[in-house]
Amino acid sequence: MLPLMVALPLIGSLGLGRVQETPEIPREFRAAWVATVDNIDWPSRRNLTSDQQKAEMIRLLDTAVALKLNAIVFQVRPSCDALYNSKLEPWSEYLTGQQGKAPDQNYDPLEFAVTEAHARGLELHCWFNPYRAGHPAQKGPYAKSHLKNVHPEIVKQYGRYLWLDPGEPAVQKHSLAVVRDVVHRYDIDGVHIDDYFYPYPEKNQEFPDAGSYRRYLAHGGKLDKSDWRRHNVDEFVENLYKTIKSEKSWVKFGISPFGIYRPGFPESIKAGVDQYGELYADCKKWLNEGWCDYISPQLYWPIAQKAQSYPVLLDWWISQNVKGRHVWPGLYTSRLGVEEGKTWNLKEILDQISLTRERPGSTGEVHFSMKVFLDNRQHVMTSLGDGLYAHRALVPASPWLGSQGPAVPNVKIAKSEDGKWKLSLHPGNHQAVRFYTIRVKTTRWLEPRVTANNSLVLSLDPSIKPEEISVTAVDRVGNQSEAKTFNLQSATQR
Repeated sequence: MLPLMVALPLIGSLGLGRVQETPEIPREFRAAWVATVDNIDWPSRRNLTSDQQKAEMIRLLDTAVALKLNAIVFQVRPSCDALYNSKLEPWSEYLTGQQGKAPDQNYDPLEFAVTEAHARGLELHCWFNPYRAGHPAQKGPYAKSHLKNVHPEIVKQYGRYLWLDPGEPAVQKHSLAVVRDVVHRYDIDGVHIDDYFYPYPEKNQEFPDAGSYRRYLAHGGKLDKSDWRRHNVDEFVENLYKTIKSEKSWVKFGISPFGIYRPGFPESIKAGVDQYGELYADCKKWLNEGWCDYISPQLYWPIAQKAQSYPVLLDWWISQNVKGRHVWPGLYTSRLGVEEGKTWNLKEILDQISLTRERPGSTGEVHFSMKVFLDNRQHVMTSLGDGLYAHRALVPASPWLGSQGPAVPNVKIAKSEDGKWKLSLHPGNHQAVRFYTIRVKTTRWLEPRVTANNSLVLSLDPSIKPEEISVTAVDRVGNQSEAKTFNLQSATQR
């Protein structure tokens, strides 16, 4: 309890709490990728102390809340390394400057990010690169525990990168174990993979998987090499979905493929990487089969660019969503800059968000990347915060993961001598709750607060005279309870 509490009965115990309709909070996924590879978004440098890293993460999360985002997609495995405490792979060089070296203070960045994100009403999705094993941005040596040294037979040099060979059964087994470990140990909201399956082609180089393909044929395999490669990735994606759900059914699985499936799909899209034929990624199949809970195709082209038109591509992806999953396109917001003619104008991003909202088959977007908001390029924070993101939104529910809403939460309210209201929040019927939404009514309903904390102090401007406080519970798949509303004016002090 807060000190100096006025002797005010707990309103809930007086029976004044009631189930009542509260203004509906809109639903829209608003997320940003937080890239750790080469320190793109976080941490800003490889030699920061743990306290400095924590401070940067807090600033990042607070910026997301100020913009009224509701999720971050945090890269935790850039290249068979870990931004968390793992027994399967070494600590990332991007944390401490040396792969395999742990941060000081026994600090786990993922655990810290999960806790702080949820306290602010943000979902946290973990972003894994399932096949990339080495990146040219890495400057130091590989740790003894890195797959390059432990199992060099499954790690291949291709161009300037190291890659796991998707044709090796041990690769699928290991990457699935990495994801399972994180889902099991951390209270995350999603698992996310991006567009790196088989690598983007290097000029005049063939990916070095001749050995694994020969072994496949020797064991009776009949597929040609291209179909075999696609089958390898299909099998991994399907098994990854099943692995996640076997650990925690509510953890969402999202994929952000290259924005064009194949040139000619749809017909007006004439040019672009053929990810079916070159990356061996049949993402249309994955969406058609329901092997993901959301798809975020990287639609990194302007609206008016006919050969790769943002709305034309978005409509095509929506048309493929036969299982009714979420379609949350990726936006190239980092194209905002200061060099006129070389970067996008803010209007392009605002128009893309507006076009997305016009389509009932798409309910949100993911921005690449968080740095553009931290830098506030072209005053994007103000333009979005005062405009399209003026009102807070909840992540859309995923009814195929569970459609029964949580019980009305148990809420107790008391008032301190300085006029602040303290809320004690607990799930109704002991049901699992991810977030609580708290709304205050004065002459109107104020913007909601969202938190996972079970206690909250409402610090309102002294001039605000609250009349009602309304609380709902939101479960882990986005279902919302009915509201419990308290009439503060009818409570009397004693």
